[in-house]
Amino acid sequence: MIVDLRIYTTLPNRLPEFVALYEEKAWPLQLKYLENCLGWYTTVEGALNTVVHLWGYTDQGERERRRAAMAADPGWGAYLAEAAQRGLLIKMENRIVRPTGFFQAFRAAQKA
Repeated sequence: MIVDLRIYTTLPNRLPEFVALYEEKAWPLQLKYLENCLGWYTTVEGALNTVVHLWGYTDQGERERRRAAMAADPGWGAYLAEAAQRGLLIKMENRIVRPTGFFQAFRAAQKA
């Protein structure tokens, strides 16, 4: 398994607007195409005006197939255009991470 860790930073005081736009237009599409959301969070302390979301995939090939299908959906393009037009984001980061062996063993033991 790999995890696509995404971190978005909004302009100050624009986080609620970004979250509302995302919930209305992007969330349904991401659930449809990406399916495996592991978490979607906003920061309370530290770097403020930040959204963190995580998506799980079997491997990089699955991630690329799912994201390509989503990118081909006209609704996704409309969401991206509106987000850009509103100028809500100032920074976007994404990282691909994978679990360590000891964490996988820990999760397996919890299920037993």
